[in-house]
Amino acid sequence: MAIKDWPCEQRPREKLLKYGAHKLTDVELLAIFLRTGVKGASAMALAHQLITTFGDLRQLLAADKTRFCAIHGLGLAKYAQLQAAIAMSQRYLACHLSRGDAFADSHTTQQFVTQQLCHYQHEVFACLWLDSKNKLIQFDELFHGTINQAQVYPREVLKKGLQHNAAAVILAHNHPSGDPTPSQQDIDLTRQLKEMLALVDIVLLDHIIVGVGSSKALAQMQLM
Repeated sequence: MAIKDWPCEQRPREKLLKYGAHKLTDVELLAIFLRTGVKGASAMALAHQLITTFGDLRQLLAADKTRFCAIHGLGLAKYAQLQAAIAMSQRYLACHLSRGDAFADSHTTQQFVTQQLCHYQHEVFACLWLDSKNKLIQFDELFHGTINQAQVYPREVLKKGLQHNAAAVILAHNHPSGDPTPSQQDIDLTRQLKEMLALVDIVLLDHIIVGVGSSKALAQMQLM
């Protein structure tokens, strides 16, 4: 049965308009994005198939162009549309944080970092450079690594901070395994960078680790 023939209260678009996007499942949100299905399958059926094929929404969003376009019912147009949607959400959060007041809210900062890093299937180490009023100067992805490690060079971190004339910084990296629990190596690196940054009057405020569906902040865990 086509979605247009469903009862109004069950149609994803109508549910979103009535209750808000947060009330929809991943499959329903994806169906709205797809707009149409393929022969013999509605947009909801296709969305369910895609979530099943990729494992979850995160892995679908992280799929490269070749794998994404290989799925029947998708193609370059849908891939471009998806990448544009991801980029717009990232820029929205960046603009929100650049107003300065967002950094008083750790939750919002973690949301921003998660949005930037959650789609990577390899480890990425990044820095949010801040001015003396904790306004965002620049978000830099400094090091890209393998599925379980990104080599971090402290000298390059300091160099970038001085280039931005930053007063403070929040470190961030993702754990592609999905578990945001900091390792001892994460803790040791954080403390090393905190000491080195202090020598050039840059305050390390936090180190956020992004997993799947959650994140951890070392400052809140008192591990810095």
